[in-house]
Amino acid sequence: MRRADRLFQIVQYMRGGRLMTAAQLAERLEVTKRTVYRDVADLIGSGVPIEGEAGVGYVMRAGYDLPPLMFNSDEIVALVAGARMIRAWGGAQMALAAEEALVKIEAVLPDDARARAGEVPIHAFQSGGMTKGVRHMIDQIEDAVDRSVRLDLEYADKDGVPSSRAIRPLGLWFWGQTWTVVGWCELRNDFRMFRLDRINDMEEIGPFKPQKGQMLRDFYALGFPKSD
Repeated sequence: MRRADRLFQIVQYMRGGRLMTAAQLAERLEVTKRTVYRDVADLIGSGVPIEGEAGVGYVMRAGYDLPPLMFNSDEIVALVAGARMIRAWGGAQMALAAEEALVKIEAVLPDDARARAGEVPIHAFQSGGMTKGVRHMIDQIEDAVDRSVRLDLEYADKDGVPSSRAIRPLGLWFWGQTWTVVGWCELRNDFRMFRLDRINDMEEIGPFKPQKGQMLRDFYALGFPKSD
């Protein structure tokens, strides 16, 4: 991460009046505490209103660098509800991003809109099936989709019959309480959907190039998908 990006991230993490320790910042930024101390000192020297000290924590005074941003009531409900759902049901990185998004949304809203955001009556909570392993798997698959990387799955079907599948992952679908990965299955030579809670093991097995007839738009054109 470039230093300019890191300084920007420090400011974002402390928006909304949150107290952040050097250790917390160092973990999120993947740097040493010494680097955080130096960066915070530089931000303070440049006029950013950060208060605190090493060993205690840092907080930024409210009102700093808040860009004008307006949402109507329905948009606020949609943003807050969506972020809460991702925080409860998304991957580990998704959940962290949703938490950060909620803080940023609240920070930029005027008082009346901020009050409306706090009153949104829509909440989402994890179930027993949303384990750390599943959250991590969501992040891994999302990354593989983004980089066009084939995955080797150790999979069990609805009857518990195991199989090994090499797939070209194309996307993730959420069905209320279950995540599935959509992909081109090299064993079936066709599109298939695989439930994440039935994947026992997974590893990357090299990149793939999108091919005509095997892309996500082709999958959508076929209508309701097949599942294994």
